[in-house]
Amino acid sequence: MRRNGRGPAGHSERLNPSFVGWLRRRAYPLWNLDGPAPAEWVKICTVLVPVRQVDHRDVEHALLAAGWTPCGAGDWAIALRSPDGTAAARISPFDPTGPYSAALYRKAAHTRQVPALFAHRRLTGGGDLQVLEWLRPVPVDEARAFHRAITVQAPEVADLVEVVRRVHERARRELPWCGPLDNNPANVMRAADGRLVVADLFHADGPNLYATAATAPDRIVTLIPEAERRFMTEIPLAASGPWEPGAKEAIRAAVAAADARKTRP
Repeated sequence: MRRNGRGPAGHSERLNPSFVGWLRRRAYPLWNLDGPAPAEWVKICTVLVPVRQVDHRDVEHALLAAGWTPCGAGDWAIALRSPDGTAAARISPFDPTGPYSAALYRKAAHTRQVPALFAHRRLTGGGDLQVLEWLRPVPVDEARAFHRAITVQAPEVADLVEVVRRVHERARRELPWCGPLDNNPANVMRAADGRLVVADLFHADGPNLYATAATAPDRIVTLIPEAERRFMTEIPLAASGPWEPGAKEAIRAAVAAADARKTRP
């Protein structure tokens, strides 16, 4: 299963109409993370988003209303581009590895071989929001060469490899179904300043995770809290999908039954 993405907006009725109107009027001349946000709100670039009970659909709708535009889709997330073209929001309904990717971008920022991370927020139900600098694709051969350098721990990526190793080891200790490093060439991109960066190295082992949800849902319920998997059947699957007919409904029903068994006296 691959990462990144785009998808349908929704839940407009759950946002305050005055808030949506304010967003539509908001200008985006500069990134501005200065100045306080109101209580229980967070400023993501120049957009104010409520921090309580906000899921992936709420964030997507708020950013679309503020002028962000769809620019991609993958298995785990959709992507929106900022009005000024300098940033992308990666919005996932369910991504256990999101915090580890954000940790990598922060800890390896000094290498300049990972994207600049402007903001990261966990979302209600296990979702994940990352706001990153805008990146563009590179030729496949160039991307594969960068991945090979990481694999053989070449001197030019030695600092990056060390951070990747530490963060990935922690993810594998803490997460059930944490997958190996993702060497998809599409994960290597170029920033506006010309440097080569790698993103989305960490991912959940999607095939095994979702097979377990379908065939042994009690294991899912035991290992992943409900609040962290509520929207696990809403990932786009744009790269390796689409979802098989009825698959999402079957998984939701199986996991709901397992939840009920767990809470039964």
